[in-house]
Amino acid sequence: MACAAAALMQENIWVDKFRVQDAEMAYHQALASQRAGLVVQGVGLKIGVGVDNPELQARLSAVEQENKELKKVTASLQASVAELTARVNALEKAAGGSSAPSAPKAAPAKPEEDEDDDDDDDIDLFGDDDDDEVEKLKEERKKEVDAKKKKKPAVIAKSSILLDVKPWDDETDMADIEKNVRTIVSDGLVWGASKLVPVGYGIKKLQIMCVVEDDKVGTDFLEESITAFEDLVQSVDIVAFNKI
Repeated sequence: MACAAAALMQENIWVDKFRVQDAEMAYHQALASQRAGLVVQGVGLKIGVGVDNPELQARLSAVEQENKELKKVTASLQASVAELTARVNALEKAAGGSSAPSAPKAAPAKPEEDEDDDDDDDIDLFGDDDDDEVEKLKEERKKEVDAKKKKKPAVIAKSSILLDVKPWDDETDMADIEKNVRTIVSDGLVWGASKLVPVGYGIKKLQIMCVVEDDKVGTDFLEESITAFEDLVQSVDIVAFNKI
């Protein structure tokens, strides 16, 4: 036995190693629980806030405060909804009580059937005469309308024309040109106002207005008649042509 004990003493055997490892593990778990705020209770874990984490504590406080405010807002909304529901119910009851059911409308009375209607429809003694009278009235009415149309005076189309009459040179007598132009006479032609307009280099042109009936006098007639005074007139231009 002594030899065996001496041999065991010389061997490097750690008989209580598992106890030391369990103790070390328990120590580290306790240390971690204090830092992270975890407290072991039986088989479950209770989460708490450790003294070493003030930021987490502030966040939790803010969340709790926000929850309280949300609860207040929710309670206020519930009260408002209940009040509105009560008002709607009261209005519906009031409307239902005031509106009385309308009495059904009486059906329109059916016209009494005349037993003699069929007999009257079958007998038409004056049908042809009535048709003749209607046709005569239509013809007379048509004749009256045609007569009124014929009595209306026909609309005469007229135009206002502004002419430029240009001389050969500055020595041409413009008064003589106007005098000759106004000697042109025709049915449906009326001469109007006139004036002298400077052209340049001492030369002036005659600008004269006239009113013509479209069916009787045309622009070609006016140009040919005025340029016939070839000793005085160089050219004729139409400045403006407007329907009246």
